[in-house]
Amino acid sequence: MMDEDKLMNLQDLRREYSQGTLDSGDLDPSPFKQFNQWLEQAQQAGFSPDASAMVVATVGDDGQPSQRMVLLKQLDERGFVFFTNLESRKAREIQHNPRTSLHFPWHPMERQVIVYGQAESLSVDDARRYFQSRPRASQIAAWASQQSRKVASRAALEQAVADIEARYPGEEPLPLPEFWGGFRVVPQQIEFWQGRRNRLHDRLVYTRQDNDAWQIERLQP
Repeated sequence: MMDEDKLMNLQDLRREYSQGTLDSGDLDPSPFKQFNQWLEQAQQAGFSPDASAMVVATVGDDGQPSQRMVLLKQLDERGFVFFTNLESRKAREIQHNPRTSLHFPWHPMERQVIVYGQAESLSVDDARRYFQSRPRASQIAAWASQQSRKVASRAALEQAVADIEARYPGEEPLPLPEFWGGFRVVPQQIEFWQGRRNRLHDRLVYTRQDNDAWQIERLQP
């Protein structure tokens, strides 16, 4: 049993949020353009390159949610794109249940963005183009890692990397692994959150309508 006297007193950790405000009149009619504005501001505030880091939340066939940090790699009017091992836990859970949530935590700016939508697979050509644009060491690591599976030791993982390096010598891009690809999360809702004093935060959410227009509403904090 943990010694409670040695635990941090979390109840006393608090601060006010006072850097900004958010109203519907501040928002672009397009949630994608609005997101891009906030992303650029996060990069300018010193987040780069981690401004594009996001939590991807999925749900397993047993109902257990799981989440992990990945990097947003493409954004357009169709949605939010990331790449991964297709045999990883997140990919397997998406294949079972494509409903996915993304979270961008820009805490020093007292902002966050939450995306709710469904993930769809990218084409092999799209995955290949991105895969072969990555640094060669990252391509080798993707080949070597059986993502989310148990490994005996760090040495075993490093040996797998060495094996791939021997298999693909030289400087040419590696072929796309059959087990590697990407997903696009097509949003149905996108929430923009701005911290405010006394926990009366601004929460404005875009909801996709049947005609693909977006409705903006304020949520209570």
